[in-house]
Amino acid sequence: MERTAHNGDLRESDAGKKVVIVGWVARRRNLGSLVFMDLRDRSGIVQVVFDETLADAVKDVRNEYILHVWGTVQKRQDANPKMATGAIEVHAEKVEIINRAETTPFVISDDTDANEDIRLKYRYLDLRRPILQKNLMLRHQICMSVRHTLDEEGFVEVETPILARSTPEGARDYLVPSRIYNGRFWALPQSPQIYKQLLMIAGMERYFQIARCFRDEDLRADRQPEFTQIDIEMSFVDEDDVFGVVEHLMHNIFHDVKGVELEDHFIRIPWRECMKRFGSDKPDLRFGNEIQDLTDLFSDSSFTVFKNTANDPRGMIGALKFEHAADKYSRKGLDELQEFVKHGFEAHALAYLKVGSDGTLSGSIAKPLSDEEKAAVSRRLDLHADDLVLVIADKERVTETALGALRVRLGHELNLIPKDAGYKFLWVTEFPMFEWSEEDQRWVAAHHPFTAPKAEDVDKLFSDPEHVSSRAYDLVLNGYELLSGSIRIHDQDLQEKVFEAIGLTMEQAKEKFGFFLEAFKYGAPPHGGVGIGLERLTMVLAGTDNIRDVVAFPTTNSSLSLMDEAPNTVDPKQLQILGIEISKKDKQ
Repeated sequence: MERTAHNGDLRESDAGKKVVIVGWVARRRNLGSLVFMDLRDRSGIVQVVFDETLADAVKDVRNEYILHVWGTVQKRQDANPKMATGAIEVHAEKVEIINRAETTPFVISDDTDANEDIRLKYRYLDLRRPILQKNLMLRHQICMSVRHTLDEEGFVEVETPILARSTPEGARDYLVPSRIYNGRFWALPQSPQIYKQLLMIAGMERYFQIARCFRDEDLRADRQPEFTQIDIEMSFVDEDDVFGVVEHLMHNIFHDVKGVELEDHFIRIPWRECMKRFGSDKPDLRFGNEIQDLTDLFSDSSFTVFKNTANDPRGMIGALKFEHAADKYSRKGLDELQEFVKHGFEAHALAYLKVGSDGTLSGSIAKPLSDEEKAAVSRRLDLHADDLVLVIADKERVTETALGALRVRLGHELNLIPKDAGYKFLWVTEFPMFEWSEEDQRWVAAHHPFTAPKAEDVDKLFSDPEHVSSRAYDLVLNGYELLSGSIRIHDQDLQEKVFEAIGLTMEQAKEKFGFFLEAFKYGAPPHGGVGIGLERLTMVLAGTDNIRDVVAFPTTNSSLSLMDEAPNTVDPKQLQILGIEISKKDKQ
């Protein structure tokens, strides 16, 4: 098909040029003897003018018809600065209707107000919107930058299996039944973790893959059942080596796709310090308002609640200060914050103080606190007129996480994030090695059981597992976790100890990971790596907070594809061939 230009690429310098363009009609306007149409292709939109000689040919044309237009580029008398092509228009000399279109279920435009479920049902129409096409092209640019950068760094791209062995440690697997071996199942990989470590044992040294991953997780707004990660593994490295490669990769991505120069080195904060300061392991560093620990001020308090918490080894009294915010929250607004921390984070209560114009403190705990205690709080928090203080007294982890969530909520509600804050990266390091599972009543691997503990904590594996720090790390950007990774265990004896610490005998470990452990007998190098969430990274660079905006064909929050109605039922004959019988069927 003849085509000499892309619509969105035409500029004033093209005036006088003969062009042949194609595209979808985005808008039509009739002005007497002239008909104006905005013609859209992937590159953008250009205005096309049809005079009376072509009026008959386009009289029935509506939005989303596909046209083939021959014409001349001319300067517009009424330039439109809002359009990239707003200085010119194409005067049509010949037109062909390539295809007609029925009226669409919603208007194809960036500012559509169509319900998201409708847009997901007709996703192929939704993807015609320029903003979504721009997001997908941004995702492509990121992938190209990744491949170019890692190739220069000596990495080799290797594809690992999609049909794999089920790995019981971690999130739930999506299972695929075998026809040839009835009663056996493959699993779709949650990540290429085991395979990439085997590639290190195989001597590949530097591997990467833009890998499709699958996790059958409980429903969350920021997760999809399938996702993509930029998977990286390296041999003969420590944390500094991994961080260096990832930071170089981020510098190149942001330069290539946004023209942004990042800071030379990213901040590093150990996990425990991060929780103390921000109440989160993915804090947004674009604003301050860090958590302040007031516990030591109330060990001898006459206020029983605070005294008991202050003298509990696991207790903490924490506070957040928000300047000039006392009049921003009425009693009703504070009650809403109270419900937020109670139901969302199981905090017993949220207390508050407001600073008056004369410096006096009022609020829910102003009366039970002594004048000396209020003065100490005022000094510790450096309070001034119209400040708002939110206080929680509870178990340390509850206090931290509840205040961390409040920090984020009020940060947005009070517009504390500067518009020019840019991109703030943070390495969170030394995550806990284990977490307690109420379901299994045992310690389980917080990351995965192949993560190495810090050398100085190995002797705590059995005596004090709660306080064993790992060599795991996350990279956080503007409050989003971009990647997780770790230095892996490469020593057989240490791997056996970690399995034992999470309640696995070597027999059980061999049953679950036998082929993997077998490989370690033949010399595993020190190695480590990361998995970077491509959707999260694209989402931040695209300036959206909806992960579905950067995925071509996403599912709903309930993991349903409204477009093709997946998952769906299958022919009973297929189940019979696979040796499967449905014992319980969802009636929905």
